[in-house]
Amino acid sequence: MSHRRNFRVFFLLVILLIAGLIELLREHRPSFLRPGLRLYAYVTTADGSVTSIDLVKLTAFSHLYVGPGLSGMREHPTRAEVWGVSSGGGFVWVLNTRANQIAARIQVGAQPYALDFSRDGSRVITTASGSDSLVAIDCQSHAVLGRAKTGGQPVVARVTPDGKSILVVNKRDATLGVHDATTLAAREAISVVPQPEDVAVLPDGSLAFVLSRTERRLSVVDLRRGVLLTNLELAGRPTQMILKPDGGELYILSPEAHGLQAINTWTHEVGDFMLLGSAPASGVLSDDGGLLYVADAEASRVMSVDVVNRRIIRGDNGREILTQTGQVPGAMRFNPGENLLLVADEGSGDVAVIRTRTNTLVTMIPAGEKPKDLAVKLF
Repeated sequence: MSHRRNFRVFFLLVILLIAGLIELLREHRPSFLRPGLRLYAYVTTADGSVTSIDLVKLTAFSHLYVGPGLSGMREHPTRAEVWGVSSGGGFVWVLNTRANQIAARIQVGAQPYALDFSRDGSRVITTASGSDSLVAIDCQSHAVLGRAKTGGQPVVARVTPDGKSILVVNKRDATLGVHDATTLAAREAISVVPQPEDVAVLPDGSLAFVLSRTERRLSVVDLRRGVLLTNLELAGRPTQMILKPDGGELYILSPEAHGLQAINTWTHEVGDFMLLGSAPASGVLSDDGGLLYVADAEASRVMSVDVVNRRIIRGDNGREILTQTGQVPGAMRFNPGENLLLVADEGSGDVAVIRTRTNTLVTMIPAGEKPKDLAVKLF
């Protein structure tokens, strides 16, 4: 009888061990069910390079020089490529993720800062801030398809959700330019807050929100009528705005105000304010819009915020869960499945890997001097 009982206990332990191993593999090894699948993170650094990180092995394996002043890094939606711009070099660059090589450097003009893809992924849109121009590039041939004149110092171009228009943020002119997505021709220019730097658009394309990092105001633009509706007063100068997937709320992070403001996008009114910490400067929202992870650049930590109930997530002991990272946490990205959160730390030169299920730090991966932008590619 004792032997049978011991066998049952042993069998149960084996089952639990196998189940735990499967869970661990699913969490850390995305290639578990598909042999050959690769999951890499890419980080731009101050020396003009891109560091490649294997998110299965949790280690950096390449540090590839691209050009001066890298920014605006984005994953191509369908191709095994990562795109970005070199502000100092005046070009758009393409990283072939399968070969881990730079496939192209496409000259676009002085001082490009960001890029966006067309709805079908066939074209990339960028601006040349130094020559006041909007540029379209064919993603397959890497050829420049067209150029158009913009307002003064265009810093950001965004394709609208319906794919029919391109919104251009003109920093020097303090305008939001609306261009035809096919011809690039300018339709209108709408005055907004001084020195605008970013724009967010509702999923239905009705409203745009324009942010300036020097102003305590946020412009709300009616895109259907082409007019400025209002300038919303903010608690402090913002660093980032994050739109919920359904477009219902817009979250504004402000280190100066030490917190987050929620904007009701339907009524375009300032709603709740949450005090979060010393300098909450950057964040990333979960796909379901329920959790917002925020990096506190001064306190060197990341917190998860329940945006529905307006509270920081707490542990079983009732205390707020604050995950320590390096010295100056900045840009953040999830891996597919959102079980890992990556945080670029400009102070320590690392990428922190946080397990979202437990809000615990898994490891710190050296990336290079002042890592800035993050991209994650599954291929």
